[in-house]
Parts: sequence; C-alpha cells; structure tokens
Amino acid sequence: MNGKVALVTGGSRGIGAATALRLARGGADVAITYVAGKEAAENVVRQIEKAGRRGVALRADSADAREAANAVDRTVDALGGLDILVNNVGVGVLGPLESITPADVDRVLAVNVRGVYLTSRAAAARMGSGSRIVTIGTCMTQRVPGPGGTLYAMSKSALIGLTKALARELGGRGITANIVHPGPVDTDMNPADGPYADPQKADTALGRFGRPAEIASMVAYLAGGEAAYITGAEFSVDGGHAA
Repeated sequence: MNGKVALVTGGSRGIGAATALRLARGGADVAITYVAGKEAAENVVRQIEKAGRRGVALRADSADAREAANAVDRTVDALGGLDILVNNVGVGVLGPLESITPADVDRVLAVNVRGVYLTSRAAAARMGSGSRIVTIGTCMTQRVPGPGGTLYAMSKSALIGLTKALARELGGRGITANIVHPGPVDTDMNPADGPYADPQKADTALGRFGRPAEIASMVAYLAGGEAAYITGAEFSVDGGHAA
C-alpha cells in the first residue's frame, strides 16, 4: 500500500491507533479522527511520522452528520486523496433493556450506523479503482454471550448489511468493502485485567484477550493489494469467541 492515503476514524487509541500505525508502516499516509483525545491523537500522528509517512489528526464527531462526511474532504485536502477508509469509530451503551433510554439509542445509532454510512458514502465519491473500505464490527454480531448488549449488537449488526450492500454497489468500480469482527481486545476501555475480563476470556477458545495489533493486521491485509478479490465478507478475529 505504498503511497496510498488512509482515513481511520476513531484512530487516537486502541484498535484505531494500532490500525493507523500498521497502515503507516505498510507505506500509507494516514489521517485519523478523534473527538476528545487530542493529545493521544497527536501522539499517534508523531508515530506515523516516525514511520516515514505523513499523518494528520482531525477532530470530528461521528455523531454529527456533517462532521462525519467532512472528515473525508479534510483528509483529501490534507493528504491529496483517499484510497482506504477504516470505519473504526464506535460507542457502546450496555445494560438491560429497561435501562436504555431513547437518548442512548439515538447516540449509538448516530455514531455506529449513520456516521459510518455517511463517511462511507463521502469516501466512495472520492475513491478510485483499487480502493478499500474496511469496517470494524463486533463478535457480538456472531454470538451474544449474555444479556446487556442488545443496543450495541443491533447497531453493529446493521454494519454487516451496509458492508454487503457497499460491496455490490461499489464492486463495478473496483472498490471492495469488508467487515472485521473483533473479540475481546485489551484496550483502555476494556482492559484484559479489568473487573469484567474473566468472563470474556472464558468465552473465547484461546482463553485470552486479543491485542489491538492483531486486529490491525487483518485490517491491513484487507486494505492491501492481496485482498483484491475479497469483498462483502465478514472476518472474525475473536480468539474463537464464535466457535
């Protein structure tokens, strides 16, 4: 992917940051979006630049329809084009059905569904043949291990349909679209030594959390030239959570 330009939404930490760095090390210039973590985002940009590539951090709230779409135009303005979109940004509100408010539903769907749709639509308008759209889903679309995840699973399940539809709509232009479903991953929002970690580990065949870099490796493969004949597909990188 040498010389390609990538946009990774929610790229200031966790899977997003690992993906941005993996793409940079593969030769891509990378823009990342963030909402509140400006210092963390700037640190990711410094690491991208240390890898010899150009990087830029863009503040953009994916819950805002205009900002979600404008992130694409700002990437093109800063880096000269767009070849790879990684829809990584997402929010989760967990809890029993009766605890979820209409405001929770609106926020989660705005970020996890509407924002991904609008960013993908804006990206498709800028992309040429050989471009890639890779979306981050969740293992909970394949298997829900217990109660409390209804809203999150619903929102991420919508992205499976979006991915397959994008593959059909954009395939004639040589643009692929795929989705990656991570299992439990060790991040600051869900640490492997946190209070809810043990049941999650037990739900995987490997008995451990994944590392952000392990998800990033799959994203990088799908963003590269060797994946040119893969589109509309789902990939579980979940330690056997769905097995």
